[in-house]
Amino acid sequence: MSLSEIKESYAEYADWIHRFDWLARLVTGRYRRAQFGDVDGKILDVACGTGTNFGYLPETSELVGIDISPEMLARAEDRLAELAIDGTLLQMDAQDLDFADDSFDAVISSLSTCTFPDPVAALREMNRVCKPGGTIRLVEHGRSDVGPIASYQKWRTDAHYSQTGCRWDQQPRDIVAEAGLTVHNTTTGLLGMITTFEITPGGGDE
Repeated sequence: MSLSEIKESYAEYADWIHRFDWLARLVTGRYRRAQFGDVDGKILDVACGTGTNFGYLPETSELVGIDISPEMLARAEDRLAELAIDGTLLQMDAQDLDFADDSFDAVISSLSTCTFPDPVAALREMNRVCKPGGTIRLVEHGRSDVGPIASYQKWRTDAHYSQTGCRWDQQPRDIVAEAGLTVHNTTTGLLGMITTFEITPGGGDE
């Protein structure tokens, strides 16, 4: 999908995603907590969506969230208010971040690379805006390592993508490797469908 098509899709699904935010937290909350709970300083949440990650960040964080969808950002604004967090939300393309190099102490993102038209470009942008000595933390989903589930994902992937703009059977490790990023730690869970990354900024391909 193009960026405009993704924006149209999320304009339609933003309310639904917001209503089922509790389910996202139930399924992936422990992974988000483990990845995002100890980051601090000035933090960029890339493709922040409805703000599902916000509640897992330390209270001392200086939060900036970006997303391509104004409807998703409106729900994220509601989430900031619910949590009493003083954050900044901006409409922006993750593949072309409007920030200077080395702007953030930490960059986080969850379940996002599946939707970017060019996920490698988005990852390299995360790397560019993260300070040396900082950290990039990802919680991503992809193809299960359980055969029957993986087969179902492969069978449904085209239909799922046309409906939601989500590449259901992607391989997150392959995308991170193609971006040339330095992975400090990675884990897999939820029958192989969730992969987490702790990435050391710097050294990515230009």
